[in-house]
Amino acid sequence: MSTHRPLRLSRRSLLLSSVPLVLSAAPARGNAPETSRPGPFPAQDPEMVREMVGVSHGQVARVKELVGMHRTLAASHVGNREIAEFLLANGARPTIFSAAMLGHLDAVKAYIAASPGVQKIKGPHSITLLRHAMAGGVEAKPVLEYLKTVEGADDRLPVQPLSADDLAKLKGSYESGVEIAVDREQLTFGCGGRTPRLAHLGSYEFYPAGAEHVRIRFAAAPAGVTLTVHDTGVVLTAKKTG
Repeated sequence: MSTHRPLRLSRRSLLLSSVPLVLSAAPARGNAPETSRPGPFPAQDPEMVREMVGVSHGQVARVKELVGMHRTLAASHVGNREIAEFLLANGARPTIFSAAMLGHLDAVKAYIAASPGVQKIKGPHSITLLRHAMAGGVEAKPVLEYLKTVEGADDRLPVQPLSADDLAKLKGSYESGVEIAVDREQLTFGCGGRTPRLAHLGSYEFYPAGAEHVRIRFAAAPAGVTLTVHDTGVVLTAKKTG
C-alpha cells in the first residue's frame, strides 16, 4: 500500500530553494475586517525567473532588459561570458564558478587555498568546477590546466544509459502531482513547478541535477510502477497513475 505525503525535502534537497519569508496578517479583533494573507515575500515572479534562466544561455538583449526591470534577477548566469560579466557588473555575486569560467586564475586559487575541498562542490545542474573552466574557452584555459592538477575538481557520479523501453516504462503521471517526462533521452522530475533532469546511476536509481545526495528510485512490478524519493530517509512514495 502506497503512502504519499506533501513533497517537502530538506534545504539541501531536490527543491534547491530557501524558504521565503511570509508576512502574515495580524488576526482580526472585534469588528475589524479581516486582512487577507499576502503571498510569499520577498520573491520573484516564478515565470520571470524561469525566463531569466532560459535566456541566460545566450539571449543577451533580453537578459539586459530583464535585469533593467528587476536587478535582483542578476543572480542567474550559466556560462555565457558577455552575460556573466554584465550580470556581475549589475550586482550578481561572484563565485568560484564564475571565476573559473571567466578565467580568473588567482581568484580560483585563493578560493581553494582559503577553503580546501571547495573544488569538489558542484555548481548549478551538478556541473563540476573544471567543467565551468572548460566552458570559459580560451580565456579560461589557464584555470582549466590548473584544475586538472587539483584532486576532486571534476568528480562526477557515473551515469548509465536508459533504453527506449525503460523511458516509456517510467515516464507518466504519479501520485502527489509528480510528472516524469522525457527530454532528449533523459527523464525529468516535475513537481511544484520545477523539472530537474534525472541522472541514471543504474537499476532505476537516479539523482536530480543539482542535488546529488537525493535519490529517486523506481520499482516496476505487475501491479504498476512506484517511485520513492530519498533525502535522509524516504520523503515521498507515489504510484504511477497514468
